Amino acid sequence: MTRLNVLLIGLAVLVLGAIGYGAFTAVGFEDASAGIAAEAVLIVIVVVWTGSYLFRVVTGKMTYMEQRRRYREEYDEFTDAQLQERFDALSPEEQQALLKELSPESTTDS
Repeated sequence: MTRLNVLLIGLAVLVLGAIGYGAFTAVGFEDASAGIAAEAVLIVIVVVWTGSYLFRVVTGKMTYMEQRRRYREEYDEFTDAQLQERFDALSPEEQQALLKELSPESTTDS
């Protein structure tokens, strides 16, 4: 989030507070009561917003994490397909030699 976005969000909250104050005053609240009611609405909005953010953090549903997970899945699929393609291009003898080289029995030299 850039500084401009933070400033715009702050400005939006300020404007929402002014609109809320005007709305509560128009409905018939006294000045002090309208200010308290508008402030209470803003506090509820900020608490719900913060709660939704914390929920996304705890459940791992944040935008960056989702993008990274999706990218990793696509990358794995792409590389698996490339490896399979290269393996299929080998002759049967080369395939067997490679499989023998990679088998667990050949790695237990100790």
